[in-house]
Amino acid sequence: MKVPLKILHLEYDPLDAEFVKSTLQAEGIACDILRVAKREDFMNAIDSCEFDLIFSDYQLPGFDGLSALSIAKEKYPAIPFILITGNMGEELAIEILKSGATDYVLKSRMARLAPSMRRALREAAERAERLQALSDLKESNEQLRQLAAHLQSVREEERTLIARDIHDELGQALAALKMDIVWLNEKYGDHFDISVKCRSMELIANETILAVKRICSELRPALLDHFGLGAAMEWQAEEFHKRSGVQCKVALEPSDLTVDMEYAIVLFRIFQEALTNVIKHARATVVEAILTLEDNRIILVIHDNGVGITDLNVTGSGSFGLIGMRERLYTLGGTIMVNGKKNKGTTLMVTIPLLAGTRTE
Repeated sequence: MKVPLKILHLEYDPLDAEFVKSTLQAEGIACDILRVAKREDFMNAIDSCEFDLIFSDYQLPGFDGLSALSIAKEKYPAIPFILITGNMGEELAIEILKSGATDYVLKSRMARLAPSMRRALREAAERAERLQALSDLKESNEQLRQLAAHLQSVREEERTLIARDIHDELGQALAALKMDIVWLNEKYGDHFDISVKCRSMELIANETILAVKRICSELRPALLDHFGLGAAMEWQAEEFHKRSGVQCKVALEPSDLTVDMEYAIVLFRIFQEALTNVIKHARATVVEAILTLEDNRIILVIHDNGVGITDLNVTGSGSFGLIGMRERLYTLGGTIMVNGKKNKGTTLMVTIPLLAGTRTE
């Protein structure tokens, strides 16, 4: 059995209201109509129940359809609102439609009412579906962001654990191996072949120890945990210069600025990613990074003197580095702005608001 449409009808004349009802019945439209004639009754009806449609005359004693439309749109903007009136000029009709009415029907042309109703209900259903789809998409995006944030957190924890295990296990084993090589060389160094082999083995051990230290630092710099963000950024700048030959300067304002580890990790990883992008794309000779505390915000500005990033590279779907930066900042409420000028370099500015209780010095 088809559920009747629930209609609220603001109409002073009961004969006109009955005419509307009979018109709908003649079209085979099952409906349950509540007629009200006064502002107070209209307000009470709106507050007490939801309707599928609202009909309204334009002129009523002490009330009018435009005021009723305003009330209806404020309380239930998704409900179609159709004016059914005896006479209406073109300017007034335009004003009514601009104010949010779905349609208007003249009482002298009631044949338009059923088609107008069906169109209004169809459009309302389509709007509801679009809104639901947008809501579902927003919820899905939020879940993906939360998952990305969780994965980032897990990744940092795993980096820390792996770096610690490599340092403790492999580092100790290499140190012991080096000591054995030294002992072997001291005891049997008189033999030329053994002495040469020991020196070769010791060189390999030293290089491996340095590689272990480098890997541990790249996984999770001990400086970040023990000496803070500034020291870690300065170390990263030196490593970047050694690898690329590009000068990299780091400045903190104030010079002893420190922040909570949650912020420090995000800023350090963004700094690393920015330097990686400089190597890949910028063809720069100098990079400058400034970390400041201003108006209860942490601001990181990174500028290079390279070729300058293009708008397409900033907004393109393949800009995974920038996408990753934005995702890291999302959980902290931070923002990132990237601006490039042809042959004048690229400037990246990260801003993170400090929450109440966040430690800074």
